[in-house]
Amino acid sequence: MKIIFIRHGDPDYVNDTLTEKGKVEAELLSEMVKNWDVKQFYCSPLGRAKDTAAYSLNKMGREATVYPWLKEFYVDVKDPETGNNRIPWDFMPGYWTNKPELYDKDKWIDSDVMQTGIVKEEYEKVCAGLDNVLKEHGYERYGNYYKAVKPNEDTIVFFCHLGVSFVMLSHLLGISPSVLWQGFFVAPTSVTVLCTEERVKGEACFRVKRMGDISHLYVGGEKPSDSGFFEEIHKK
Repeated sequence: MKIIFIRHGDPDYVNDTLTEKGKVEAELLSEMVKNWDVKQFYCSPLGRAKDTAAYSLNKMGREATVYPWLKEFYVDVKDPETGNNRIPWDFMPGYWTNKPELYDKDKWIDSDVMQTGIVKEEYEKVCAGLDNVLKEHGYERYGNYYKAVKPNEDTIVFFCHLGVSFVMLSHLLGISPSVLWQGFFVAPTSVTVLCTEERVKGEACFRVKRMGDISHLYVGGEKPSDSGFFEEIHKK
């Protein structure tokens, strides 16, 4: 089985849609997606994800199933340094790197800072939603891996967002999402591909084969967007 996560195009966050650049990116993406053999498409309810998906879906004459749990993972926690609200995947390095529990796949969710919001509830909602989709496609969660109840080579595609994609990756791979949120970046319209390895009959685990692929942008001569990546340098 193959799972593909696609981040939305360059965003116009104010209007929850795509910038003109994002539309170009989504069009270039669709030229690749239209050639895929996809069993089912899934999409976030947010405009920027739906607008990105529309370019591919329209060319293929397909529709996507929209799930509310695929929206971006905006769950407020209290910033321990300022007392202000902030999303749980936007901490400064001087803070989060000194919290060993945030690196731990089991303990991160019960850390002091995550308990200042409904992170656990929302995280579990996303994981349950993903597992329900996989169950529909023949793979049932069993501890930290999946039972291949009906093994297949289906491809399913999720059009969504950076933060929630990393939530799902953390669940599939057994990694703290804090490590993914703070240490990885995938550009707008990037493609991340996971496939099952089923070396033991009836048992499956997911492995990443491609992460953040933007080859479609290079083919089209379009410079990738850095939306969501903070590259400013503080010089003396």
